[in-house]
Amino acid sequence: MTIAFAADTPRLLACVEVLEEALGAVADAEPVFLTTEQKADAIRRLARVDARLAELRLRFLPASGDVADAVGSRDVAAWVAAETRQDFAAPRADLALAASLDRTYECLRHALRDGDVSLAQARVIVKALDDLPDDLDPAVRLLAEKTLVAEAEHHSPHRLRILGRRILEIVAPEIADAEEAKRLEAEEAHARARTKLTLKTLGDGTTRISGVLPDQTAHRLATYLHAFTNPRRQDGTEAQAYAGSYPRRLGQAFCQFLETADPDRLPVHGGDATTLVVTIDLDQLRHDVGLGQVIGGDGLSATETRRLACTATVIPAVLGGRGEVLDLGRGRRLFDKAQRKALLVRDRTCRAEGCDIPGTWCEAHHWLAWARGGSTTLENGVLLCGHHHHRAHDPTYTGVRLPNGDVRFHRRP
Repeated sequence: MTIAFAADTPRLLACVEVLEEALGAVADAEPVFLTTEQKADAIRRLARVDARLAELRLRFLPASGDVADAVGSRDVAAWVAAETRQDFAAPRADLALAASLDRTYECLRHALRDGDVSLAQARVIVKALDDLPDDLDPAVRLLAEKTLVAEAEHHSPHRLRILGRRILEIVAPEIADAEEAKRLEAEEAHARARTKLTLKTLGDGTTRISGVLPDQTAHRLATYLHAFTNPRRQDGTEAQAYAGSYPRRLGQAFCQFLETADPDRLPVHGGDATTLVVTIDLDQLRHDVGLGQVIGGDGLSATETRRLACTATVIPAVLGGRGEVLDLGRGRRLFDKAQRKALLVRDRTCRAEGCDIPGTWCEAHHWLAWARGGSTTLENGVLLCGHHHHRAHDPTYTGVRLPNGDVRFHRRP
């Protein structure tokens, strides 16, 4: 369909008028009367329209400083917040994103304009690109931008954020480890410097930590932490490990408390004892170089991985090392602890397509049912969250395992 704009009206303003008129025309139309296929198609197309409309709105911001100047606003974000009755944070974030798209990320701007990425995905991509080293080769930065834009077709903002943090491994593997190690070391130092914990009695029988707990529970936690923050060691010398303010000392003590807790005395979590699983190459772990990966979490520097291996209850999934025998064949029906850890290392999350429930919350599912001859092996196992595990056993649904290992469910006709 071709839209003819009035000759005396700028195209952008004419577009706004057409949009308002079209939306007004369907104000009382109900989608309940559409077929399933029509509703699905409309939702998909509206998502693309939403992205294109967001790009159009953002396109105005860098060019509208004169609007703010006309009324004495600090900038156009402040004017938008006041004019549209928004909290200031949202227009400020929009202005920053619009500036990045206008000045730096042309490929991403065109993808948003065409509806190929959503606004949420665009924010994630800009954050990932802004976090790259300042001295990175411009050609590598452009390749990273194009790669993330292409991957947006297959990933949610959450998964795209994870991919963005490791994008150098894809576009510049020769420098990825060194740059990632520097970033992680800086993040860990920053985290240590900001670590703190406060306990505030509210006077109503509860104490606020980061949430709200009964007083007696908070008192018990404080007693445990005070054992770590005692200003003198057993030999009477000053303990320098916990320097700084009392909240910071409590925060550091809380970290050590968690690292030294006995998992055998903690509740079972995800079908296994509460443990931390870290993957890292054996040579990297030995030589204090490279990166570790917490299953269900973010990366760790080799230095931090080695520290955890010494002080915390860590299950090291050392790549290339020899571990437990995992393939039990038909000898047992249920996956054992070692197999569950291996599935967690491999799958990380629920493998249902589009689901990002952490693997620690998932259940081990026999792809070919054990009762039908399926073996209790890693090849026949897959992690599924409770919802999708029910779907896998629901006779009204079929499941197809995709080449990448994900599972796609369809309702049977």
